[in-house]
Amino acid sequence: MVGRRALIVKFGQIGDVIMAIPAVSALHARGFEIDWLCGHAARPLLECYSWIRVIPADDAAILRGGLLERVKAIARLWASVIPTRYDLSATLYYDRRFHLLAFPIRARRRVILSRKSRTSTLLAGRRHTDEYMRILLQYEDTVREGSSALVRPDRLPKFRLPAKKKLKRIAIVPGGTKNVAGEQTLRRWPIENYERIATTLLDRDWEVVVVGGQDDDWVRPHLQHLPVTDLIGKLSLPEVLCAFDDCDAVVSHDTGPLHLAGLSEAPLIGLFGPTDPATFQPRRAFSVAIWGGHGFACRPCYDGRNFAPCRFNGCMHQISPELVLRELDCLLSNRDQGQIRDWTIVFPEESSSPLSTITEFGRS
Repeated sequence: MVGRRALIVKFGQIGDVIMAIPAVSALHARGFEIDWLCGHAARPLLECYSWIRVIPADDAAILRGGLLERVKAIARLWASVIPTRYDLSATLYYDRRFHLLAFPIRARRRVILSRKSRTSTLLAGRRHTDEYMRILLQYEDTVREGSSALVRPDRLPKFRLPAKKKLKRIAIVPGGTKNVAGEQTLRRWPIENYERIATTLLDRDWEVVVVGGQDDDWVRPHLQHLPVTDLIGKLSLPEVLCAFDDCDAVVSHDTGPLHLAGLSEAPLIGLFGPTDPATFQPRRAFSVAIWGGHGFACRPCYDGRNFAPCRFNGCMHQISPELVLRELDCLLSNRDQGQIRDWTIVFPEESSSPLSTITEFGRS
């Protein structure tokens, strides 16, 4: 049946938006025209999908503005969607604030994430991309082989990095983990470790590209003594994706650019601790997740909304620069030799657990 219309309510974060796109693409393949109500951060990326009609919302005003500012922003949002009658309205949030925002939308079928029902819950330990597919397309929760493929934008800008002058070009993402809802620093790998791997790669006469957003200026002082290529705050999201295409590999902890790298053609090393890589690591060839926190009873501590009140993310500290470099070299060797490597999770050795460091930190 052609002519059906679906409204997706998903403002951001970038990673969540990217993980929802395959399910929305499947809806489009079934004949749905897609409207996507999104925030400022996700808009540039979603506009690179020709089959998505983007409806922008002022998410900063709605979530953090004063009373009058919120009222005006919500009124503009409702004015943009209420005149249309939808066959499907999907609010991909548990947060009741978003449920209330979507309440006036006219739709024959509504999907709202809720922990009260298995059919509308992103089940723990499962890849969110597949869970969005199950919920939006109403799949039975039974045996399903394979996993949903990522969907790359079909109209990216014509952006390229300058021609490579070194043997290899590696992108690193030391910052991120910040969005309109707040900052999640527990997901970050220590900046000193990024500095160490950058130093090692530069000593090999490789190029190191540092990628980040407008809020990542704090990274610069840690790397300013190194001859890296600084792209922090200089690229749009689509341009970041294009830049990753021009790199031999990307190293990033669990943040938005990790998911952009998943859409690229570059081999990818993802660094995890408080979040589960089985849920969030992009699944494709040449994608390796390193999950720190071996032997930690508290891992993972992220419950879908909040992290544990941890003062020292020991799980991330457990991932050594030496392990990252070893896995990076292995991944690049596989690619250069034409050996396809499926996505996988690597765990640090138990002996590398910094439990004594954590104990001392807690006592200080």
